[in-house]
Amino acid sequence: MQVQSVPLGSVTIGPQSWRDGTVRFIRRAERLVRHTRAGRSGTCNRPRSCSSAAAAAGFTPERTDGAAETTEDKITGEGCGERRDSICKNKTSRPQTTGAMFPSGSQRMSVAPFPPTSLREQCAGASVAVAGEYMRRVREVEGQLRRQAARVTQEGIKLERERGHLERMLRSLRTDLTVNRRSSEGRTRRPSTTETERDGADYLLLCERRELAQLKQDLEGALRDTLTQLQALGESSRQLLDCAGERARVLELLPHSSSAGGQHSAAQTFTKTDPVSPFTPECKQVLESSTLTLNQSQLLRENIRQMLTSAINRQKAVHHTVNDGLVKKMAETISLQQNLTLMSAATRQAMFRKQREINCIRHSHDRLQGPEYSGDILSREKLNRPLVQVYQRHPGTQLPEAAHLIQGSAVLRRCLVSSEAELARLQRTCVQLLDDQHGKRAAAQVDAAVVRMRRQQVDKRAVPSFLQLGACRSQLALPCVQ
Repeated sequence: MQVQSVPLGSVTIGPQSWRDGTVRFIRRAERLVRHTRAGRSGTCNRPRSCSSAAAAAGFTPERTDGAAETTEDKITGEGCGERRDSICKNKTSRPQTTGAMFPSGSQRMSVAPFPPTSLREQCAGASVAVAGEYMRRVREVEGQLRRQAARVTQEGIKLERERGHLERMLRSLRTDLTVNRRSSEGRTRRPSTTETERDGADYLLLCERRELAQLKQDLEGALRDTLTQLQALGESSRQLLDCAGERARVLELLPHSSSAGGQHSAAQTFTKTDPVSPFTPECKQVLESSTLTLNQSQLLRENIRQMLTSAINRQKAVHHTVNDGLVKKMAETISLQQNLTLMSAATRQAMFRKQREINCIRHSHDRLQGPEYSGDILSREKLNRPLVQVYQRHPGTQLPEAAHLIQGSAVLRRCLVSSEAELARLQRTCVQLLDDQHGKRAAAQVDAAVVRMRRQQVDKRAVPSFLQLGACRSQLALPCVQ
């Protein structure tokens, strides 16, 4: 409903001041009505004013008393005209948020003097939009945290598998150390003192013990680092899940299937952090620390795999070296044993031959001495037989028979003594050869038992098969490179 000005009469009867005061009141009321309609009405039609009607009727107030009012009316008219133009331009625009409906007190309301009737619904919709956007961002952050926690868990499982490989390798090394100790103790049970002296096989066993002890020390250090890294991964996973749980406190009204975030938001990253934003500095710190922990764990797994491969190669190499040394020592012992057998047989043959020679010398000496009883001497053997007595009647006719008998008896006696001495030396040498042969046989048996024990005690199942395969490939590739 528009307010229309009532035209005044063309004839003035009342006083001038009375008319001017009335006109001022009318203009003030008209200005207030126009200002009120400017925010409520969407039309650009300006209502007909009383002043224009009065001017049309010929009622024009004097400028002396109402100069300020006229100037105020002009300024007000110009402002109203500008506001009407702005209202006509912004007629199709609508407020987007409730903040635009309530400007500050220093500004004049240019859109509407009061909120619309749908202000409650608009405020509720704006709140839902703000909350939904915040929950969506929080859901993305929570999904990123949970995916990172899943990666940390998977890395922990892989590192736990490597820890199992380390423990199995350490058990294998402890078994090899026990076998080395038993091998050293077994070789001390060799019979003779000459066989118990330290030789090359003992030196190889000592080198094996030192190598295995060094490998055991290195793997124990790696196992300690692995346990520490597992604790760090568990702590990182716990922090990630706690942070994700804290972020998920505002996601209770969202579906559970979407609370973890989809794959489409996996590539989204958050750079800006704010304590009151979805991506807080605590979330950023937890994500960065977990990434650093993951990188450290992956590097540690690579180092563990390299250490295991190197340890398997070194363990096999030192084991085969000791076995080859023991086998070579057995071959040397058996070769010496065979030589001793041959030499002892030759010595016994020489003993028998010397014994027959002594028997012949003794028989010749006894025949040269003659019978022990003088009554058994034959007449042709006596030195005073008739032929000799007749021959010795002339001077200078002495026979050399007696001197030759004496000299031959002395020579036979010396030969008999020397032959008996040689026989005694042969007997002593034969006994020594037999003793040495017995010692060599026993030493070869001890070394054979040690080698058999070492081959039986090695448990190949203590080392993972794929690590053994990798070690074999590296050993085959090394000669090709060389």
